[in-house]
Amino acid sequence: MERIFNNTAVAFAPLSDRALSRAHFLFSMLGNPTLVKVGTALTNTALKWRLPVEGIIRATVFDHFVGGQTEEECLPIVNRMNSHGVSSVLDYSVEGKEEEASFDNALRITLKIVTMARTNKALPFVVFKPTGFGRIDLYEKIGKKEALSQDEVSEWNRVKDRFDRVCSACHAADIMVLIDAEETWMQDAADDLVEQMMEKYNQNKAIVFNTLQMYRHDRMHYLRQLHDRAKAGGFHIGMKLVRGAYMEKENLRAEQEGRPSPICPSKKATDENFDAAVAYMMQHIDRMAIFAGTHNEESSYKLMTLMQQKDLLRNDRRIWFGQLYGMSDNISYNLGAAGYNVAKYLPFGPVRDVMPYLIRRAEENTSVAGQTGRELALIKAEVSRRKRSKSA
Repeated sequence: MERIFNNTAVAFAPLSDRALSRAHFLFSMLGNPTLVKVGTALTNTALKWRLPVEGIIRATVFDHFVGGQTEEECLPIVNRMNSHGVSSVLDYSVEGKEEEASFDNALRITLKIVTMARTNKALPFVVFKPTGFGRIDLYEKIGKKEALSQDEVSEWNRVKDRFDRVCSACHAADIMVLIDAEETWMQDAADDLVEQMMEKYNQNKAIVFNTLQMYRHDRMHYLRQLHDRAKAGGFHIGMKLVRGAYMEKENLRAEQEGRPSPICPSKKATDENFDAAVAYMMQHIDRMAIFAGTHNEESSYKLMTLMQQKDLLRNDRRIWFGQLYGMSDNISYNLGAAGYNVAKYLPFGPVRDVMPYLIRRAEENTSVAGQTGRELALIKAEVSRRKRSKSA
């Protein structure tokens, strides 16, 4: 398999010299855990006291990792990425507002994106988080099979209706929908609900995609069981595979409750679990579709190799690679240039409301071994390449 991810000319082609300099500055800062910790605390304090810092946030970290404050603001970026062979997944990234009005607003925005995607081939997916459509405590209660009050029964019916309205609209428009995974204590209820949507809308092909966080050591068992049920029920499985985003929270809660952690014992074990899920799905690709959400180059090469071994077209619509906007451009744009299906999650929302998302990105880049260093090395290589090109 040709090693394509070191081509910085392709990786950073969409970035102007100014945007590349900003990326260099940001990843230099993210490489310092102390700066990230202090900066996060200061930002949260400034926003809490409503100090005028939104302009600074917008000009730096926001514009690098977020597409805009509204879905319309994202369209120039969507079009620019598409011109380089990379699709977009518009992701309404407002978190933590557990009110019916907020859930209905998230539904309205998601359905609006479905309408946009009908006429824009650069938007092959829509996405939503289960907790964007309902309270996390309600999911947890459902998952534990606890008795619900009459009000909670009505509330859960509204959650199910929001799921169904989005999945139905995507089925009618022939657009795929990614449903994100969250904390383990709410995930059982979400998994069951997504499976109901698959059974209803994935009869002919995968429209509805659940998400497996492969840092959970039980996910391969779940995937095999789901496959058995899908064969019996005659529906296709759509699955986004990721490593996972809530490790510290999961380990802390397990410790507090005196139970074993649901997380794999090491990064190596997580990597092996992720690759095993990819291999299993590729083995059964006739009834499955994969969205491989990974910033790991080796995992990407392994999936490319499996596609080659099975003699599949690079643009086979059942197989997608995915990364986050502002990260791993060397993977995204080189895959796009080589003809693979690749999409970037493109978050949007008001500056203040997407801060939890931005803080997670900062902490993620600081904590993932080698991630920031790899990003920074590639950016430096491209800066040097452009200087040589201009002086030639």
